Parts: sequence; C-alpha cells; structure tokens
Amino acid sequence: MPVVSITLLPGYETSTQHRMVDRVANAVRSVIATPEAGTTVFINEVSTYRRDGKVFSGGRAAHPVASEVVQSFLQAMQNRDLATARSHLHPEFRMCFPGGQVMKSLSDLISWAQHRYSSIAKHYDQFEESWQGDTTVVFCHGTLHGTWLNGQTFKDIRFIDRMEVQDGLIKRQDVWNDLAEHRKP
Repeated sequence: MPVVSITLLPGYETSTQHRMVDRVANAVRSVIATPEAGTTVFINEVSTYRRDGKVFSGGRAAHPVASEVVQSFLQAMQNRDLATARSHLHPEFRMCFPGGQVMKSLSDLISWAQHRYSSIAKHYDQFEESWQGDTTVVFCHGTLHGTWLNGQTFKDIRFIDRMEVQDGLIKRQDVWNDLAEHRKP
C-alpha cells in the first residue's frame, strides 16, 4: 500500500493542502492498483530551506481551482458580462466552436453566434478536471436552452466544453454540441 509524503513550507492554506493530497492520492491510484483505503498521502511542513545559495521561508500562493475559474467565466458569458469574462482569459486564448470555427476573441464569438440564436444558456450536469503538466483540463457537460432567431425556444440540447486553464487563466476552449441537429430554418 503506497504512503506518500509531501514537504511544504508553511503558509499554504488548509484548502490548498487538501486539494494537493487528494490529487496526489488520485494520481497514485491511477498508476498503482491499490484501494482508496490503502493509499496514504500526508504533508510535512518545514519552516525554512536553502537552495541555490538562497534561504527561503513561507509558502507561496496556490493556483485557483480550475473548474471554479471555468464556471465563473461561463457564468459571466451567460450574463453578458464581457469584462469579467475577459478577465479569465489567457493572452494566448483560442476557442474552437462547432464546425471547426476558430476564434481568438469574445467579440468574434458574439458575431459568429448572432447568426445562430438570439439567446442561449447552459445547465451543467458535471465539471471534471484532469492535469497535464502545468495545465488543468476542465470538461463540463450538460444541456443548452435558449431562443432561436425566429423566436422559438429550444431546450435539452447536449453540449460538452473542454477548457485548458494555465496559471489561473483559460488558454483554450473547445465546444461540442447538438445545436445544428435541432436548428430549424
């Protein structure tokens, strides 16, 4: 049964430490066939250390929870609060929407969408995170509802969003949905 020890400088919030031991335990269990009850991960705190001729003490800030960044961004988009939505975007942000439509700005997205529907909102079933180096990938899925350009409403249309979050900012968004399957001329 694996036992993993993490050494940190003091100053990291308890919630950050909880996230860390949970993610490390999940990473270990994704590689080693071991039960949840048999996996132990704990944190030791040290007050000071020396590296490269420099002495360090105190903790550093943690990255925000990536799925919370994504939820905040999507809520700002739904509220049409573009200033708040932009504050969540990495300078190299790119998005790809159905039909392979690649865009670099929220203005591009709004221009593209105005020819598809007059309003849209999401109901979320789930948010999931995975980690790839310094990038957290967030998947969310659920259903779309809104109003077509002709005034008719729609609902219960499936969607999946995949977001890449780096340094607390969204760097990439990929969107898949069944809107085209339900759109009426």
